[in-house]
Amino acid sequence: MIKNALVLLSGGIDSTACAWHLSNQGYHVHGLFVDYGQKAARLEKRAAKSLSKVLGIGLDYVSVKSPANFGAGEIAGRNALLVFAALMTAKLHTGVIALAIHSGTTYYDCSTAFAKSIDRLLAEYTDGRVRLSTPFITWEKKNIVDYYKTSHLPIYLTYSCENGKLPTCGRCLSCRDRRILGC
Repeated sequence: MIKNALVLLSGGIDSTACAWHLSNQGYHVHGLFVDYGQKAARLEKRAAKSLSKVLGIGLDYVSVKSPANFGAGEIAGRNALLVFAALMTAKLHTGVIALAIHSGTTYYDCSTAFAKSIDRLLAEYTDGRVRLSTPFITWEKKNIVDYYKTSHLPIYLTYSCENGKLPTCGRCLSCRDRRILGC
């Protein structure tokens, strides 16, 4: 039986590692990039496209329009928006929608409680045919980076600056994480 996984692929280390991980678990993986108006959308999309080719997976794109201007930091409801954009637009009839959230953050939408709530809603919407997968929910960011590196995935193709700068800003949380973790 084919196991399907739709990975919310942002072009960063976490989501790329998630796609690789699920592929190695026997899933047929497909990626989805969501442009929700984030400053980094253009560069993230370019990274997601390059990484999907390296991973050998398909990639679809969704754009959600909003008058809001999203910069660095927590964006309330972001991960829920990503999951439900995937549910609404993907051709996934059975399988999992995968989100590469991890421990070590104070954001609610990176918590076990959030994952359980969203999983329950997905199950209710789809009569249990689509569930949420969060394979890194108990991992720290360092564990994901170590996994990425030992898997010989190309870090240089990833993009994570929340301010959408090139060269990267070096100041946002994602840039600081990359510097601390040697990425």
